[in-house]
Amino acid sequence: MKNKIRVILKPDKNRNYIITTAMGEPYLSNFTSYSMPSWIEYCNRFGLGLAIVDKELINSDDKYYKKPIWQQLLIGKEMQVIDNLVNNICYLDTDIIISPIAPNIFDFHDDTKISVTSLRNNLPFSYDIAIRKMAFFRNKYYDQKYPLDSALFISNDNLFKANNLELPKIVDEVCAGMYVFNVKKYSDFFEHIFYLYTKDIKTLSNGGIQTHFNYHVLNNKVNFLSYKFQAMWVFEQAMKYPFLYDSPSADMINKCVDSVLLDNYFLHFAGSWHESEMWKSDEILKLKSISMMNDFAMYLKQKVSGEPVGMVTP
Repeated sequence: MKNKIRVILKPDKNRNYIITTAMGEPYLSNFTSYSMPSWIEYCNRFGLGLAIVDKELINSDDKYYKKPIWQQLLIGKEMQVIDNLVNNICYLDTDIIISPIAPNIFDFHDDTKISVTSLRNNLPFSYDIAIRKMAFFRNKYYDQKYPLDSALFISNDNLFKANNLELPKIVDEVCAGMYVFNVKKYSDFFEHIFYLYTKDIKTLSNGGIQTHFNYHVLNNKVNFLSYKFQAMWVFEQAMKYPFLYDSPSADMINKCVDSVLLDNYFLHFAGSWHESEMWKSDEILKLKSISMMNDFAMYLKQKVSGEPVGMVTP
């Protein structure tokens, strides 16, 4: 039987992979055009494998078939068929761009836990202010019908309750668009979650995986990674670049995205509003920007004395 996961790059002896699901168009072409170049550079730098799920892992007439995003839960088991030495997998959504100066995420992973990032805690700014700015500027510049009070502000308690779930052991919200797990330890765990729910599942996100993923993962052992490993563009735009809501130029967007990638490792363009389309540019991370970021990364390692050098004039 033909493999349903396509291996783009084979890993080194550590057997760690970056994997995404890109089934059908425009997901596959968008990924290969806009995200994959930064992923290939990242994987080559650290000897990581790179693979794409570009075919359905389960038949659409199966009673357990759900939105394709759920099939990320099956990649651990599927990869063991392709590479029986696979060690850890970092799952990423296709709409994530990786900074050229990002460190190896597997160096921060704990094999005994599932590594995730919080959407609500340990952010470099106020979560409440970030989502209020999102609502305010979407209402002001995108659509006056956009509500200033909605489920965007839902509490953790009500988030799980709205999805007919109890509050998990760890009270938080993480994004199912980026996580790391050890294949031997957690492949069965994720597969079990997939087969707990049939195709008629109802969720607050119209059949999506987000809150159910949270419920099961946050009842397990979790290793919280830095926000830098999943900086959210909707937060970054709202907090740092609100001028982008008002008819931004492509050049302006590209420069702002590059600026975020100078400070963060993985940048996720999650969402369904106009902000989520801003990653679709082949002008992000051009050679000049990559060179500057690499120079800056080297400069950060340079010791500085603080010795006066006299008046410096332009």
